[in-house]
Amino acid sequence: MDIRINKEFVLNTAKQLLEFNSPSGFCFEIMELIQSWTKSLGYQFETTNKGCGVITIPGKSNDQVVGLSAHVDTLGAMVRSVTAKGTLKFTVIGGPIVPTLDGEYCQIRTRDGKIYSGTFLSTSPSIHVFEDSKTKKRDPENMEVRIDECVKNKEDVINLGIGPGDFIFFDPKTTITESGFIKSRFIDDKASVACLLGLLELFKRENIVPTYTTKLFISTYEEVGHGSSYIPSDITELISVDMGCIGDDLSCTEYDVSICAKDSGGPYDYNMTTDLVNLAKQNDLNYAVDIYPMYGSDTVAALRGGQDIRGALIGPGVHASHGMERTHYQAMENTMKLLYLYVTK
Repeated sequence: MDIRINKEFVLNTAKQLLEFNSPSGFCFEIMELIQSWTKSLGYQFETTNKGCGVITIPGKSNDQVVGLSAHVDTLGAMVRSVTAKGTLKFTVIGGPIVPTLDGEYCQIRTRDGKIYSGTFLSTSPSIHVFEDSKTKKRDPENMEVRIDECVKNKEDVINLGIGPGDFIFFDPKTTITESGFIKSRFIDDKASVACLLGLLELFKRENIVPTYTTKLFISTYEEVGHGSSYIPSDITELISVDMGCIGDDLSCTEYDVSICAKDSGGPYDYNMTTDLVNLAKQNDLNYAVDIYPMYGSDTVAALRGGQDIRGALIGPGVHASHGMERTHYQAMENTMKLLYLYVTK
């Protein structure tokens, strides 16, 4: 099997995506970037009313339309209120592991586009002052954002233009090691978006035409549950490309493509899942088949939105999801190879 994936392109794309702020509800800027990349490769790009992207790869046949979905939106936070002492209370977007935010740097973006830096902290942030500094629960009620400006009260903060509803971006701390590990927040699911764009680059470079017309769907509200509740009506089957889980009784690792047989939405399409397993097995890919009971995907959102489709879920294995995540390039490569094999079979 000679599938010549451009590793440098994939990793560079992943790094740019990971370092670009795009929490759910604030994806219009990153979609403009993805649109420019897509058009430079010569493919059609459309935007839905709620800001999702659709990239069309013409196939040898239009008898079916295969959808591959990945979400570019991430976890994040918003300003909930300004305190009397000039700090920010926050509300989370999606489900980050909130204790991992303690001590993390962030940016606050105002409605008029100003950016201020800050830090997530416990409300008992100093061991020399607070007896409960080690034991206080790290949750939004007991945490706040300290702003890096000369503010002494609520009025000072309001005068900066900061107020409820402003987005707070987490510092992703993206690092790619020489040994091939990608360490960052939001590998879920920007690694998968990079996989789809890597597949697009491969098809362009090698003049590859998929068996059936294929549409890449880049969703923008997956972390809050309705990312692919709408998909183009001509899609007949949808593979969500999203992170594989690691831990407990699961067999997936950071080097594998995960094939999920069932998650919180129930079993995925049996025949599609079987095809994916057989393709991985026959082509000696590193893969794992697992059950993810505390998980939901864009395919589930599409099915719950009433779409008449078959659905499946695969993706690179990711450690420490919704915290400080990590995967390896091998997992991304195995994912891209399995997608390639599926759409050209």
